Amino acid sequence: MRALVLFACLSVGCLAQRPHPCTSPPLLTGSLSVASQSGKLMAYAKYSYDALGKRIRLREFGSYDNKTFHFDVLLLFREGVMYKINNKNQTCCKKPLNADFHPLEIPQNASLVGQVVVGSSSGPGQGVLVNTWWGELRMKKGTAKYMSTVTEFGCIPVSTLFHTNRSGWMSTNFFNNVIGLVEPQQLIPPRFCEGAQLEERLDEEPVTFFSLF
Repeated sequence: MRALVLFACLSVGCLAQRPHPCTSPPLLTGSLSVASQSGKLMAYAKYSYDALGKRIRLREFGSYDNKTFHFDVLLLFREGVMYKINNKNQTCCKKPLNADFHPLEIPQNASLVGQVVVGSSSGPGQGVLVNTWWGELRMKKGTAKYMSTVTEFGCIPVSTLFHTNRSGWMSTNFFNNVIGLVEPQQLIPPRFCEGAQLEERLDEEPVTFFSLF
């Protein structure tokens, strides 16, 4: 009887420790790198993320098909607009943002791949416990597959593999993450953007986070 009770307690304990889908902190600042399966795209970006106000700022540079580029964009999902910012020339391009805001999170229908320690588990502070999840997302044109890794404690993004028929596999790695907004002003359009007129382009694809790369 005692053995049965002990087994039941251990079973409950194991179930309680099983990872669950999670949502990342609503305010994050950090850096990320992006690479495409074909090898044509390599990019590095600094990001500011505000899930409360549904705002994202990306300042990136990289190369595509052996051509370098620089990109600075502010996505205001609540207002439905996107600003392409050129600080050097003090110019701003304002475009419609027709995509829905998707917070950094592991969807509830995601499947757990596994849990591992990145680094070492030999001593305190030598490793980070992370969970890897996979699943599918319904997009406007077809279905996208993803595999995301986040920390067990805090649900901080570590890496994401994202696949669409159009772009193939895209790999994103997050680093230097800080909870909170280091520079809140980065999520406010610069003054020289105040007079920018909304440019309607019906032939363009709707903008999403991953379509920016």
